[in-house]
Order: sequence, then C-alpha cells, then structure tokens
Amino acid sequence: MPTKVLRRTVDLSAFPNLVVIYLGMRVNRLTGLKTVFGFGPMISASVAAKPDGLLLHEPIIYSLFPMHAGMRQYWRDMESMLVWSRSDPHRQWWQSFLKDSGGTGFWHETYIRNGGMEAVYDDIPQPIGFAHFAPVVEARGPMFGAAHRAKTPDAGAPVISEKELYES
Repeated sequence: MPTKVLRRTVDLSAFPNLVVIYLGMRVNRLTGLKTVFGFGPMISASVAAKPDGLLLHEPIIYSLFPMHAGMRQYWRDMESMLVWSRSDPHRQWWQSFLKDSGGTGFWHETYIRNGGMEAVYDDIPQPIGFAHFAPVVEARGPMFGAAHRAKTPDAGAPVISEKELYES
C-alpha cells in the first residue's frame, strides 16, 4: 500500500541574512588523526558557549577513510559569523592551522541567503564542492579573506593577514 508523502518546507522570512557554512577537516597524513580528534572537544566547547548569532551546529562525517569530518552551521548573519571567527578561540585555531596543518587539510563553503558565496580549500588534495567545477585560484590578494571573497559590505580584516602568513 502506498504511503502519502508528508511534504513540508520552512518559512525563512525571519532570517533575511541567514548564512550556512559547511566545514571539513580531512586527514592527509597519519599525524592528522591526532589533529582531527584534538579539535572535537574544542569545537564542542565553543558551540556549548552559544556564540551570538549561531542558530544551529550539526556535526558531519564525510568519510571514514580517509577520515574526513566536519560540520554545518547556520548563522543569523555574516557579521555574527565573522565576529565569532575573528575572536578567540577560533582566531587562535585558525592562526595555528595556517602555520602548521598538523597533517590535515581544511575547507569551508559559505552560502549567504541575501547574496554571495565563498570557499577556501587549504591542503585539500582532491577537488570537493565548488572546486569540482569552478576555476581554482590561489587565496591571495582580494581572494585571501572570506569576507572579501563573499563581497560582504563591511569585510574587515581577516584573522591573520596575508603578510603575516607568508612573511613570517
């Protein structure tokens, strides 16, 4: 006997500036397992702190081999997400990762309801997401920071400057 589908949708009118971000960390070398598992408790603690603007955090396992874990987050707006990402502990994590990936690769893709998308892929050996079909370019100059890539009105400074990253 056929079952009728209970079809639903959502009314996002109360979230005109909604931002959805998918993030992932992929183990590239054996030492990366320690890095990935080390981030779990830190991420859980940061989510438990309920940062302003974070509406929902969902963990995701992309694959077991190679280990590739991540999350999907829903933010009230880009400004909230950028304020959080530029503050501790995230700022410290990002600065540390960009100096030493710990045997992992990291990526994120951001989708902004009122317009704009952006992505970064750091030490990701195989194309994923946008990188499967869009030209991949170096994250330098205007492509260095997420806010600039997404063309947000008040882009502000990235967590670490291009000069700090490449000249230190």
